[in-house]
Amino acid sequence: MTQSLQVVLISTYELGHQPFGLASPAAWLREAGAQVTCLDLAVERLDEAAIATADLVAFYVPMHTATRLAASFVERVKRINPNAHLCFFGLYAPVNEEYLRELGAGTILRGEFEEGLVALVGRLSAPETLPSRQPAQSEPTISLTRQQFLVPDRSQLPGLERYARVKLPGGGSRVAGYTEASRGCKHLCRHCPIVPVYGGRFFVVQPDVVLEDIARQVEAGAEHITFGDPDFFNGPTHAMRIVAELHRRFPPHL
Repeated sequence: MTQSLQVVLISTYELGHQPFGLASPAAWLREAGAQVTCLDLAVERLDEAAIATADLVAFYVPMHTATRLAASFVERVKRINPNAHLCFFGLYAPVNEEYLRELGAGTILRGEFEEGLVALVGRLSAPETLPSRQPAQSEPTISLTRQQFLVPDRSQLPGLERYARVKLPGGGSRVAGYTEASRGCKHLCRHCPIVPVYGGRFFVVQPDVVLEDIARQVEAGAEHITFGDPDFFNGPTHAMRIVAELHRRFPPHL
């Protein structure tokens, strides 16, 4: 990149979990040189100061509820910073593309979206790019390119204690961490929103990345780990290797 873009990544709802969908792209964008602010509006307020200085505001929309909530913030974001480029990324972005573009979205990304976000930041940081003359989207709306993942960067997200806990049968609870070991799904269930995007394909997150992400969450206080894969056993060998190593390293957290 030729200049350091100010990027705000926003999650509005992810079933009470600390969002992998912000932590993962945050690592990619920071490695690419962007200044990244992560906001999880499920547990914190919109940071208007961060929005006001942002070159790019990207909403993570992994499900219907998240999309509806994200849409409700768009006018406020545009009022604070009318020059910021708006992006929606996640499972529900392409299936709602027409609606989201009507709201002002300049870029729509789904599938393996990290590389697309890095490409978008590169495009917006080009010297000839002006807020009023932003080039049309060149990144694929749906990317099914196999990626080499980076360890998610959760450093700017609210602490795990602010998210859902595991309730124990005898009373009490445990702080829950959350990660993903794969994306997409090999099944073609007709009711499922994953199918129009992935079409029966799935992609693994490399085991060393998953395990390092878990290790950092345990260090941050996680006492239980939840996997958010659409089907954790899409790749049984991959899944069992991760579970076995997780049990070996952190037996109380499985």
